[in-house]
Amino acid sequence: MALNSKSKLTLIGAIAAVLIIGLLVWNHQKKSVADELVIGISPSFAKPLQAAAEEAKQQGLNVKLVEFSDWNTPNITLSHGDIDANFFQHQPFLDNAKKETDFKIKAFDVGAATHVGLYSKKVKSFDELQQNAKVVIPNDPVNQGRALQLLQQAQLITLKQPDNFLSGVNDIAENPKKLQFIEVEGPQTARAIDDADLAFGYPHYLRLAKTADPESALLFDSNTDKRFAILFAVHDDYQDTNGKLRKFVDIYQNSPKVKQALDADFGAKLWFPGWK
Repeated sequence: MALNSKSKLTLIGAIAAVLIIGLLVWNHQKKSVADELVIGISPSFAKPLQAAAEEAKQQGLNVKLVEFSDWNTPNITLSHGDIDANFFQHQPFLDNAKKETDFKIKAFDVGAATHVGLYSKKVKSFDELQQNAKVVIPNDPVNQGRALQLLQQAQLITLKQPDNFLSGVNDIAENPKKLQFIEVEGPQTARAIDDADLAFGYPHYLRLAKTADPESALLFDSNTDKRFAILFAVHDDYQDTNGKLRKFVDIYQNSPKVKQALDADFGAKLWFPGWK
């Protein structure tokens, strides 16, 4: 059936209206994505960051948290520009990563720092460790050095340079119990505790893995060095458009709800603010 002139105009108007509405929706969605802050994180840090993200949303800031299970992909993804920032590493780890790669990454600000400990499901004291006992430590240079310093604090080994936090297993001067070291990626130390006599561990990873009570370490480090605080890291040329990341970091550092999440997830006595 042929359309009269009035019907044609009505149809054209309806089509135009649909196109205009579609364009407005597309522009709104495009603006929402552009205004979204995307941060790559380690799952062990998720809950405090989720608390900050929920508070940020109430203040008009949309934050998307992308979880990575390893300690390599967050920097690769940041370098490729797929995320705005990441939150999983401390400054010594970042310094070492930049030395070994061509990453152009810098610290934007700092978050919480945590104590680390030596855990065991097989012994209740270091005296019970037998000769050739198996000990789990991280395989990256920085966190391995931190683990060896803690073993030295426990008087289980002596390092050639006691204050060198970049010491590796080849830098052990004395090892009277002939400890055998099992090197794994940092996040896996929490799961490897079942396969060893002793394991270096991070309380938040242990809580996430549910393999040991984070508070049950035979020894915690006495170090409150803020260089081990976790960083909000960005690309060297990052521009904080509209102050999105600055606003989010301020919420993370000052929100009572974030502090509650940190206390619950890490243990109130096992973390300290790296920004104070």
